[in-house]
Amino acid sequence: MTHHLAKTGYATLVDRINLLPQGAPASETLFRILKLLFSEKDAELVSLLPVRPFKPERAARAWKMKTAEARKSLEDLAGRAILLDIGDEDGGTYVLPPPMAGFFEFSLMRVRGDIDQKALSELFYQYLNVEEDFIRDLFAGGETQLGRVFVHEPSLPPEMTLCVLDYERASEVIKTSSHRGISICYCRHKMQHLNRNCSAPLEICMTFNLAARSLIKHGHARAVGVEECLEKLQLAYGNRLVQFGSNVREQVNFICNCCGCCCEAMIAARRFGLLHPVHTTNFLPEIRGRDCTGCGKCAEACPVEAVCLVSANDPRKPEKKTARIREDACLGCGLCVQACNRGCIKLKSRPQRVITPLNSVSQAVLMAIERGKLQNLIFDNQALASHRAMAAILGAILRLPPVKQALASAQMKSRYLQALMGKAYPFRAKESPQS
Repeated sequence: MTHHLAKTGYATLVDRINLLPQGAPASETLFRILKLLFSEKDAELVSLLPVRPFKPERAARAWKMKTAEARKSLEDLAGRAILLDIGDEDGGTYVLPPPMAGFFEFSLMRVRGDIDQKALSELFYQYLNVEEDFIRDLFAGGETQLGRVFVHEPSLPPEMTLCVLDYERASEVIKTSSHRGISICYCRHKMQHLNRNCSAPLEICMTFNLAARSLIKHGHARAVGVEECLEKLQLAYGNRLVQFGSNVREQVNFICNCCGCCCEAMIAARRFGLLHPVHTTNFLPEIRGRDCTGCGKCAEACPVEAVCLVSANDPRKPEKKTARIREDACLGCGLCVQACNRGCIKLKSRPQRVITPLNSVSQAVLMAIERGKLQNLIFDNQALASHRAMAAILGAILRLPPVKQALASAQMKSRYLQALMGKAYPFRAKESPQS
């Protein structure tokens, strides 16, 4: 089947998806997912789109059609949440989002009849929960990750509220966003079709800013005001859900309210915890051992199994247990603080602050550098043979050790290449060839 599909537009679409810092390893399951979401014509068209945001005129040139015809196709793709329309209120700028958080999730963020959502859910479960390649690449492919955890604000002690920056608060993201949308939780919707979902609220997935504007415009999210969105956040707090959102300080695009049983990010944190697939908060829970009764409520509440019960080493009560935090696995969400009704757990600051990229551009560049894909952001027009060739050359050079990079640059006598390499690795600009 793969051999047959490799001759179609779906194989070129997979190649195009894998130009992004967050790719999708090819497999039979992936091809079946794409066939449900894309017609073969769609796949061929999307495979020619630039990596960076683009205007309809650029798509028209890549597709060799008139701008009006290209604009109509782009609106159709945005209407099915394959593309995002991130222009102003009149539209006109589009981008192909990654599979996650992107068009995989968008396909299940509302009930729709134009695709077989049950079949799609079964394929997603196979690709994301059974096969490991995609999740491993997504959550453990580099130091800079897709998402980060927001601290559970009710768990913060009063004396620490001044230590929490605005971008670390989900409530502040809600208050300051230009647009707010509420949709069905992709993870629990997927599990619902497999009869594996939990009882956590379903309509609680949050999108913000330009991503929300596009999803609201095309009916994939419901527009809400600040007050209703804050009520949804309080509902998430009451159901002990983890807030997992965009790993940026400015213009956060999404906040998922995650359970430990259905959410891929939480599952990845348990499966690949030592690879740090999810950026933590800047906080850690601290247990007051003498007050802990070993009831286990904190361990039950932890979505990533970072809390366990161990012997209290009390010679008078040899069977007594106490809670212990595995700091290397802890997300710092604070759910264990809420679960403890004796007040034995308190949040403290991590000894070293977690660095969060400024915005989606800086995040994309960092992820691309770490995953060896920076050349795809620089030479992003896949419709041009010259861009494909230069991307291949630059990609090969950027994979060389620093000394060989310098030699390659000298041999090519290219100031342009030196400038590109300097932008890619500014901290190497002052290194000598012998360093």
